[in-house]
Amino acid sequence: MHLPVRLGGGSVSQTKAAPMRVLGFDQSLLWVTLALLAWGMVMVYSASIALPDNPRFARAGYGPMFFLLRHVLFISIAFVAALLAFQIPMQTWERVAPWIFVVSLLLLVLVLIPHVGRVVNGARRWLPLGIMNFQPSELAKLAMVLYAASYMVRKMEIKERFFRAVLPMGIAVVVVGMLLLAEPDMGAFMVIAIIAMGILFLGGVNARMFFVIAALVVAAFALIVMTSEWRRERIFAYLDPFSEAHALGKGYQLSHALIAIGRGEIFGVGLGGSVEKLHWLPEAHTDFLLAVLGEEFGLIGLLLIIGMFLWLTRRIMHIGRQAIALDRVFSGLVAQGIGIWIGFQSFINMGVNLGALPTKGLGLPLMSFGGSAMLMQLIALSIVLRVDYENRVLMRGGRI
Repeated sequence: MHLPVRLGGGSVSQTKAAPMRVLGFDQSLLWVTLALLAWGMVMVYSASIALPDNPRFARAGYGPMFFLLRHVLFISIAFVAALLAFQIPMQTWERVAPWIFVVSLLLLVLVLIPHVGRVVNGARRWLPLGIMNFQPSELAKLAMVLYAASYMVRKMEIKERFFRAVLPMGIAVVVVGMLLLAEPDMGAFMVIAIIAMGILFLGGVNARMFFVIAALVVAAFALIVMTSEWRRERIFAYLDPFSEAHALGKGYQLSHALIAIGRGEIFGVGLGGSVEKLHWLPEAHTDFLLAVLGEEFGLIGLLLIIGMFLWLTRRIMHIGRQAIALDRVFSGLVAQGIGIWIGFQSFINMGVNLGALPTKGLGLPLMSFGGSAMLMQLIALSIVLRVDYENRVLMRGGRI
């Protein structure tokens, strides 16, 4: 059997049996992921080591290694879940995609019910599950990837018609957005909206139609900001975080993140040497982990992290293109949707930490402290590895 596949101007064809290591999965993708996880563990420990001195945590009896041990536990649970997810064929993911989306909607509703959803810092985003607090918005990101890819495959023949192809998907995004804004969690809504738009575009929606959708989404976010006083204050604080009006208010986190990165200069102050993590920079182990990394590893460390995420995103998108070249549209769109998710969320987090974007509560994928995010991101990457595995089987002439 001869199966030519064009990739980047070249040609790949099946000629003879390939060794098992070729038939496995993308090992470079796995090693970069493991490197980010390992560096993330080191940074979570470094950024959280002083938190037990805070009266808020001292009363709970937290030790210096509490957050590190919790982070390792989250990664362990996520790793087992990822191994299980890798065993599931993409045909099964396509079949259950609508049901996963429905479950995510139900959980987003459940978290809003008083005495069910847990409130932290004024936001009701978590469901207490004993060993961890589960955040339904993280499941909603993966659910949107799977559902949007499944939807585009089903609507492929009518993708040029706005009302029949695009409008129903738009309604689904609006419903998810309304539930997320009720928490509130605008950051997750932004990521989900970008995932949906990206998959629609990659699925072949008319370019003019896509730009109309993009304009409507931008207008919707602008309206949300304009009608919310505290979101407007965040924008003003972002424009001038060091002003007297903002330095101790909405601009506090950003100003101290910039101070941390400034202290790092080229080579950093050394691992563990951060001053800003000592109760100056809030959420140093979650949303502003990159600022502590910049302080301790300097510009060199920041450039290395940016390069790793850029490579990771590019590699995931390549696996998606390869699947589409093999006429596996659902698998290709899922992989590319996950690439958009990881890449866009990384971009937002880095932009916030560097002062290039307004402050937004989104963690750095694979590195920031957070059980739900780690669980969903590792499952998502295991799905990408499954797509790559099935690509290799087909290019060898086998069957899935």
